[in-house]
Amino acid sequence: MAEALGRRCDFTAKIHLRCERNGKPMVLIVTGGERHEQSVLPVLMKQGAVKRPGRGRPWIRPNRVAGDKGYGSQTVRQYLKERRIGAVIPTKADEPPDPAFDRTAYRERNVVERLINRLKQFQRIATRYEKRAHNYHAMITIVVIML
Repeated sequence: MAEALGRRCDFTAKIHLRCERNGKPMVLIVTGGERHEQSVLPVLMKQGAVKRPGRGRPWIRPNRVAGDKGYGSQTVRQYLKERRIGAVIPTKADEPPDPAFDRTAYRERNVVERLINRLKQFQRIATRYEKRAHNYHAMITIVVIML
């Protein structure tokens, strides 16, 4: 595993999360700060499962995915469409608006933002004291368990 240190103006790290509708984290990936969200999306979507009510195999494929404009490329939209997953992603400013965009479903994206804010309340996560990516990932996992 790489050390997940970005090389912009300073060493940075980015936390990529997939969570349930109620804010419980399912998948957690740590990358360097300069990595784009689109490159991590397939890994996020292949991991994590939600238990079905009653018997049966757990769900891995969600019905819809809400993301910010960073996920608004045609590559991501095509990826989700091929897997029959609805995309609740706003269009960028230089693209024509999508008339099928569901604003009320997009408002639920704040669940992920609140989860990230709860993680960053722990100083060790917000400032990344750990030098190794494995240790940083382990600390985030411990904080997730505590939450």
